[in-house]
Amino acid sequence: MPPIKITDTTLRDGHQSLMATRLRMEDMEPIAAQMDDIGFHSMEVWGGATFDVATRFLAEDPWERLRTFKRLMPNTPLQMLLRGQSLVGYRNYADDVVDAFVARSAEVGIDIFRVFDALNDERNLERSATAVKATGKHLQMTLCYSLTEEGRLDGPIYNLDYYLEKARTFQEMGADSLCIKDMAGLLAPFDAFELISALKQAVDVPIQLHTHYTSGMASMTCLKAIEAGVDIVDTCLAPLALRTAQPAIEPLVTALAGSNHDTGLDMDKLLDAGDYLETVLPKYAD
Repeated sequence: MPPIKITDTTLRDGHQSLMATRLRMEDMEPIAAQMDDIGFHSMEVWGGATFDVATRFLAEDPWERLRTFKRLMPNTPLQMLLRGQSLVGYRNYADDVVDAFVARSAEVGIDIFRVFDALNDERNLERSATAVKATGKHLQMTLCYSLTEEGRLDGPIYNLDYYLEKARTFQEMGADSLCIKDMAGLLAPFDAFELISALKQAVDVPIQLHTHYTSGMASMTCLKAIEAGVDIVDTCLAPLALRTAQPAIEPLVTALAGSNHDTGLDMDKLLDAGDYLETVLPKYAD
């Protein structure tokens, strides 16, 4: 099996999950070049609530934030989370707004667009998918993971057949990769193994796993996903990991070291980046 690839979420979902997306650009700039040197598959740095919070609460220009990241991290693909027809807002926008926003995002620095609809309704994804493909950038379509009352994958609605059908639909829509987006941390380890094993048989594009630590299962889920053949997993640096954020990268690197899935990432560089974060995060305590 090939080495597992890692997408780092520290500069987006990590601080969105743990501190309401309040990490300021002045505290991210000093670490950006260092993160670029680590060798991540991609870095999620934009989208989600970053556009909203930067504008409303931090008095920062979200477009300038993206330009800065692109300048400081030229070697690592930059990734964003796009809410389908809602883009980075909280209502559906007109098609021409979707087209313009995606085009400008690609121009300013986004390489990978992770496009999702909370209900996996492909009708809310069609225009965004078309817009991303028009830019020539990477379209990652997203399977939002949920459960019915049984609490396992075999429920009457959210079952294996449901996710396989959606995956095939998204591949037909032009997806360059698929992401299982487990935003509530509900994906149990053995269910992850079953789901990813089936997806690898059903579609031809790479599979990525994004999960949260909310239930405490995320690291176990990542390991079972890797055993099942997942191509990429999302993690973040330990100071902004766990709790409601992503699994920490450092234990995963250690767990996989010397195996067929060895990430190849330099632990010393990861620890240096984490040490820097530990020095700036206390000022956000309030």
